Amino acid sequence: MPRILRFEMLDEAMVATLRGKTPAERLAISNGMWRSACRMIEAILRKEHPDWSAEAIQREMARRMSHGTV
Repeated sequence: MPRILRFEMLDEAMVATLRGKTPAERLAISNGMWRSACRMIEAILRKEHPDWSAEAIQREMARRMSHGTV
């Protein structure tokens, strides 16, 4: 089955805001978003699978965050 690629378009105001940030600020923003996504996925997994070990949860988090490549 062919993969369907989706592209999300950024609002022009957001583009302007991001262009005004330093590279370090943009990295800090993306790091915060990554950490937030990890926390959300971890919370979902802990709720859905209370019997899973911490290692199993970390393994599934890695799989989901890597889009299944891990």
